[in-house]
Amino acid sequence: MQIRTPLTIITGPLGSGKTTLLRHILETFPKKIAILMNEFGEIAIDAKIIQGKNVQMADLGGGCVCCSLLGEFEAAVNEIIDKVDPDYIVVETTGVAEPDALIFDIQESLQRVRLDGVITVIDADAMIKYPSVGHTTRIQIEAADTILLNKVDLVSQSELQAIEKKLRSINEIASILHTVRGQADPDLLFGIGRERVQAPPQHVHQPEFESFSYSSSATFNRQCFEEFADSLETDVYRAKGFIRFPEGVYLFNFVAGRWELEPFTQEVTELVFIGKNLSLKKAEIIDRLKLCE
Repeated sequence: MQIRTPLTIITGPLGSGKTTLLRHILETFPKKIAILMNEFGEIAIDAKIIQGKNVQMADLGGGCVCCSLLGEFEAAVNEIIDKVDPDYIVVETTGVAEPDALIFDIQESLQRVRLDGVITVIDADAMIKYPSVGHTTRIQIEAADTILLNKVDLVSQSELQAIEKKLRSINEIASILHTVRGQADPDLLFGIGRERVQAPPQHVHQPEFESFSYSSSATFNRQCFEEFADSLETDVYRAKGFIRFPEGVYLFNFVAGRWELEPFTQEVTELVFIGKNLSLKKAEIIDRLKLCE
């Protein structure tokens, strides 16, 4: 009997900390892991963050793994098993993906893998700032075997209790782990092996977010760029990428008004911006950014 490769899905809203969790897993989990990534945006920023860590990559690219990429997903899984023979496969979905279709596809079509578990990463601070749980986020929470309640250092104890109560009202059985920067014990994330039967998904995916990318070989003024980052909150929900300053290139992460810079080895400036009705704001945002060149 063929041994099926365990496959774990990491899902969660935009900017919740999925890629940060992946980086932590790769640094602390001593297994041969293959990563499949599905990103929202023209430039595969997350794949570039993960590269260089002795991991075999298959970048799915594009929009929503739950809809248009299922055929490509199956081919990528089979290819990575043939070429790499990993101990585990981890699929990181885009923040706008609804994982029920992906779970159904694994269950029905992928004979060489077994679904080990679904990990949903939730941004505690964003749950306070934006308390209304949207349709996609609700499906991501419902699908979870484990909920990583991330960025708990940014909320109070009473707020944390209110968030947990809300999560429990959506998913009664998932374990909830509190994390800062996705620092969870990998032994709690793998080997779940939950048996489930996923019904065929009924949803028709309607993209809620738009994205655009920006690339430049210029060197940016850091103070100007930081002022630009401070001004993004009214226009953009999520931004990420690389930005070159005189002192070097940095990884830029922006979520719901919070942002940070981390020194990173990369060649040029590449940024992706994600938000609602972003096509109307794209030109103005780029003009403000270019002032910092």
